[in-house]
Amino acid sequence: MARNAVGYALTALNRLACSEVLDKIGMRKSVERLAYTLTKSGFQVLTTTARAFKSASSGNKPQRLAAPGHTRDLFDLGITDEQQMIRDSVQGFAMDVLREQAEHADAAQQTSDEVIGQAQELGLNFFAVPEALGGAATERSTVTSMLLAEDLAHGDMGQAVAILAPMGVANALTQWGTAQQQDKYLSSFAEENPPKATIAVCEPRPLFDPMVLATTARKDGNDYILNGEKSLVPLAAEAEIFLIAAQTDSGPAVFIVEGGNDGLTAGNDPSMGIRASSQRPLKLDEVRIPADNRLGNDDFDYRAFVDLGTLAWCAMTIGTSQAVLDYVGPYCNERTAFGEPISHRQSVAFMIADMAIELDAMRMLTYRAASRAEQGKSFQRETHLARTLVKDKAMKIGTDGVQLLGGHGFTKEYPVERWYRDLRAVGIAFGGLHL
Repeated sequence: MARNAVGYALTALNRLACSEVLDKIGMRKSVERLAYTLTKSGFQVLTTTARAFKSASSGNKPQRLAAPGHTRDLFDLGITDEQQMIRDSVQGFAMDVLREQAEHADAAQQTSDEVIGQAQELGLNFFAVPEALGGAATERSTVTSMLLAEDLAHGDMGQAVAILAPMGVANALTQWGTAQQQDKYLSSFAEENPPKATIAVCEPRPLFDPMVLATTARKDGNDYILNGEKSLVPLAAEAEIFLIAAQTDSGPAVFIVEGGNDGLTAGNDPSMGIRASSQRPLKLDEVRIPADNRLGNDDFDYRAFVDLGTLAWCAMTIGTSQAVLDYVGPYCNERTAFGEPISHRQSVAFMIADMAIELDAMRMLTYRAASRAEQGKSFQRETHLARTLVKDKAMKIGTDGVQLLGGHGFTKEYPVERWYRDLRAVGIAFGGLHL
């Protein structure tokens, strides 16, 4: 649980407001004004205090995962029997659990611990950790991670972000973490109660470029001191481990910061969509961390780190767009107007057909970029093309979904309204996830 100092203060103020003492001493208006100011300015909460992470090994060789043996040089849309088996279980969980809990999680702005626990029972976190560190991963498959993100978001995008954010941290530590970082942090993801974790890249400014960061990391002896502000950070008030992107003298870098660190606070600025991911702004005020907590060594590729996160957002957007298409087709076949289903109208039928075409185009570009990443090839260009198409067409699919439902699309009684809000995130989101 996050330690909410302002929450305690407001509770005390509310109790005080019920007392007649305020009227006797003439302080009621002052107390009410203070309570209003605290509420209006937004709660500032201390991040969750992290468990005691310790490194027990002095080894200097990190664990790395190779690409799957079935990977070919050609772009292959076929999936293996193992991938299909994983998808079957994830798709069942997404529809039976995430879809059913979506409305409640959106209203609560949080994914319940029960849902997180059920997701962990699928064992997905074990496939992000190498066997040598207690996990079950024997190979690194970007395509499999992409398929998981798509299937989870088909159930609910907000809860999918909350589930995938810790896996993203584990994937990054597996791919780039040093031996010490893996032993200290990555091994905990294979435990019975894995830590909540997230990635913070996005910043609250117009035309944000993840390659040009306002958050800074200044070297001070054997430490780094981080200053700045991040936005749209999933699980910001709950995470025990953060991967925070910051600008150094040598360019952008990523740093491992434990929750509860002095100077690390999460604000309160509810987002329009993906509300179940508990997104909050994250403020860093003279946050001091050891120099060893800079992610990776010379092999760290910040551009690839950002692009893999972008592909995760694209994959989730595809899953949610598929949910919209799956919903509006039957709806338009059943909804009658002037004595016939509205799908008999050319304008409606063409709109649904365009949604299917655009969705297939989004899927092809994203799959191609993920396939190249898995093969170890350059995938920056393909990722940029995928995101450019996805952020445009996904918002159109969301808009058309609302339009096809007419007045029903504007109400919370139908899920298309929520999907519309969620789909707009891909245009601004960076970080939080990693394939």
